[in-house]
Amino acid sequence: MSIVEQTYESLALANPGVKWELHDGQPRKKPALTWDHTDRMSELGFLLRQQLDGTRFRVHIAGARLRRATGTVYIPDVAVVPIELGRTLRGRSDKLEILDAPLPLVVEVWSPSTGGYDVDAKLPEYIARGDLEIWRLHPYERTLTTWVLQPDGGYLETVHRGGTVEPAALPGVRIDLDALFA
Repeated sequence: MSIVEQTYESLALANPGVKWELHDGQPRKKPALTWDHTDRMSELGFLLRQQLDGTRFRVHIAGARLRRATGTVYIPDVAVVPIELGRTLRGRSDKLEILDAPLPLVVEVWSPSTGGYDVDAKLPEYIARGDLEIWRLHPYERTLTTWVLQPDGGYLETVHRGGTVEPAALPGVRIDLDALFA
């Protein structure tokens, strides 16, 4: 861990009520969220949690911190985390949850305060990390854009405007977008 990340971790641990990210070595507060943003990420997290095996996965809502490179740590709106990734962090009040391993599903929900930043800064980092599936849920356009990792290392981008979506890395999980956007 670099000095920058040690300082970031100290800052975040000392201010637990603030969601701090680290962008190119600079701390950045996650902005306040709209009702639609918070509602959609909470509902999506709930739907995922209902369908996942709790002995294998956890659903973290605005809590997981994902690192790709030194100086960059982002907090996605929703993350599906294999439980084994948290084993070394359990019982450690002196350590933030900072994960390096690719996750099965990482989700950002568009909002007026974060929309451009999520697309321009965070989504390319999730792709560079090799996360298996990345979603951007847009509550106002009622769309879900997915990027799914392909065997050649590229990502297949698809825009969904309703219906049921099944995350590629989470067999058996189904999200009804029409119900989520209702």
